[in-house]
Amino acid sequence: MTGDLGNLRYISPWYGGGMPPDPSLPNRRDARRNRDLFIEHAKATFAEHGVDASLERIAREAGLAIGTLYRHFPTRVDLLLAVFEPKLRDFLATAEAALKMADPWEGFLVFLEALCGAQAYDRGFNDFIARRFPRDERTEVMHDRVCQLARSILSRAQAAGVVRPDIAEADLIALLWANSRIAEATRQVAPGVWRRHMHLVIDGFRAGDRHELPEPSLSPEQLYRVMARLGE
Repeated sequence: MTGDLGNLRYISPWYGGGMPPDPSLPNRRDARRNRDLFIEHAKATFAEHGVDASLERIAREAGLAIGTLYRHFPTRVDLLLAVFEPKLRDFLATAEAALKMADPWEGFLVFLEALCGAQAYDRGFNDFIARRFPRDERTEVMHDRVCQLARSILSRAQAAGVVRPDIAEADLIALLWANSRIAEATRQVAPGVWRRHMHLVIDGFRAGDRHELPEPSLSPEQLYRVMARLGE
């Protein structure tokens, strides 16, 4: 009986000792709804126009004021993280699994397929994964982990003798840059053709008969500078 009265007092604050309604709850619900609207419209806009898309356009399509957007996401990177962090975490999980595959070449392929596939239909994610944002520690941690996994998967395949020894991490990022342009050019006509060109390039990564490359790869420092410049 005491328990029933306790529940009754909780449900109806007009019973003695009950807590009054919290006036902030509707505001919290509105704020959450607005935040979800911004993320929903940002996801679609970034996918079509890339991470440099107009934030004013995103706010307008969400039916809200730009000031409201900035209250939820003070910087563009805050909004990018809200939109892309779930997708990035899925990719990292796939990369972790690729690193543990018994066949190093298959692990290498799975990693590159996941990397290129994640950005083939999403220009915004392509921009996000292929750029650096040095002023934001959160993105730096994520990008460092992507690069660490890329190096580990590449080194493992090279140690097994299935990937040519002169391939560097920067060559994998260059594949990402090239693939994004192919995917963007063909998306409306042949949305899966990027995979053909990706595998043509990957065949050039195989160990075996090969020509000497006419230019050295970007060094890690040069690669970082290029990615940081793209993120400016």
